[in-house]
Amino acid sequence: MLGFEKHDHSHCVQTAIQSAEIFCADKGLRFTPVRRKVLELLLQEHRALGAYDILDRLRDAGFGAQPPVAYRALDFLVSHGFAHKIERLNAFIACAHPGAPHSPAFMICRICDSVAEAQSMSATGAFGDAARHAGFQIERTVVEAEGLCPTCVKQADK
Repeated sequence: MLGFEKHDHSHCVQTAIQSAEIFCADKGLRFTPVRRKVLELLLQEHRALGAYDILDRLRDAGFGAQPPVAYRALDFLVSHGFAHKIERLNAFIACAHPGAPHSPAFMICRICDSVAEAQSMSATGAFGDAARHAGFQIERTVVEAEGLCPTCVKQADK
């Protein structure tokens, strides 16, 4: 799980950008400056960003200010596994496990809006059993839990 614990943030940003560059080169995909910048923005903090927040930050960085610029970059990042959409927030976050097939589960702090990504076992647990029993084949799950992150829990206890 990544998001709530302390870690070398500059290292995780650098590593994720390098992984995206290598993946795109291997697959013949264009990792354009806008796509790179949007991924950098998502990686800068473990919080979900809305498309208009990203658009404002792109504009501040000298990129285009039209919504399709941000949405096209986000679509690319999500479709290739570099980012996820947090449905509850209608916002996006960098993937903590890019390139690895997984079913993410998101823990969203209702006070500070930080988001941590963990692995979901919905396809193999009780939900997966119920789906199989119904003859349903799960292709994608989105698990989102709202609560308090460790920092906000400590502050609430004071």
